[in-house]
Amino acid sequence: MELKFEPTKNPKHIPTPEELARSRFGTVFTDHMLIIDYDRGKGWHDARVVPYGPLSFEPAACCFHYGQLVFEGLKAYKTKDGRVVMFRPEQNMRRMNDSCERMCIAKIDESEFLEAIAGLVKTDSAWIPSEPGTSLYVRPFIVANEAFLGVRSSNSFIFMTILSPVGPYFTGGLSPIRIRVEDKYVRAVPGGTGFAKCAGNYAASLKSQEEADAAGYSQVLWLDGVERKYIEEVGGMNIAFVIDGEAVTPELNGSILPGVIRKSVIELVKSWGKPMIERKISIGELADFHKAGRVSEAMAIGTAAVICPVGELKWGDNAMKFNDGKIGPVAQRLYDEITAIQTCDAPDKFGWVYEVK
Repeated sequence: MELKFEPTKNPKHIPTPEELARSRFGTVFTDHMLIIDYDRGKGWHDARVVPYGPLSFEPAACCFHYGQLVFEGLKAYKTKDGRVVMFRPEQNMRRMNDSCERMCIAKIDESEFLEAIAGLVKTDSAWIPSEPGTSLYVRPFIVANEAFLGVRSSNSFIFMTILSPVGPYFTGGLSPIRIRVEDKYVRAVPGGTGFAKCAGNYAASLKSQEEADAAGYSQVLWLDGVERKYIEEVGGMNIAFVIDGEAVTPELNGSILPGVIRKSVIELVKSWGKPMIERKISIGELADFHKAGRVSEAMAIGTAAVICPVGELKWGDNAMKFNDGKIGPVAQRLYDEITAIQTCDAPDKFGWVYEVK
């Protein structure tokens, strides 16, 4: 698929490290964006990198009415020797196709679309920050843009990618966060769209997050939507614990997002010669383990934050605290090793790094 380029005639100011540190995650955008069109019978076509700017949509575009929209999130980094790399982008392309399948969206050619994204990243590579803890956030997404009000799958779609230079997802960096267990709302159920990275999943979580924010908590921990007792995931991230010295994370069940960092954590821990247990774990079981002093660490894991230690988990009247409100040794080692691989400051023995050329 040929990729055409239309360079901007009005380049924007690239933020300084100080300006980037003051900006909120995902609020600054680069000069260009990637667009690829789809029409049934023609397939994906007209791949182009164009100046970042507003879009024109029909008011009847079905993405506005029926939520046919999937997205991904990954990061690009600048190495000390000036190379540009991305972390496991093939996994994101594969997951995007899984989301497309569930949401009745035309699938993409994973390798071709990854090359197109790399072309965009290369075009705006001057925007990639190089300070510790910074990166270029890459957001590919697909929206249904056919104008109709009947309930069916769209016959046309737009694939887009935008870029945002970012600092740490949480303003406190690696400082442990406080999380509230959600016991009123439900995010996903088996057979639904919980495993897909689609817009509706996140819209459904906003009310709970607002209430958690008002109560002084950074994130929400979701329980399963059927029995309302099994731990699933945190907001836009997966979660893991260290119980009796072993790393444990909820097993994938069709309503949990299969995170790329989650997958990396599992593979990394196993490379240490230690077990990484994937199983169902109830919030009651965790509370019992915590009371008995068997839970030494809790951490949220995801692309935006990489590894974020959890200092407190609030379940009803039970405030479970971990590691005296400090980052634990497992979380610290995971963060150090993953970020070192991401920036090529450590050998990539797993083949996780994709170089943009």
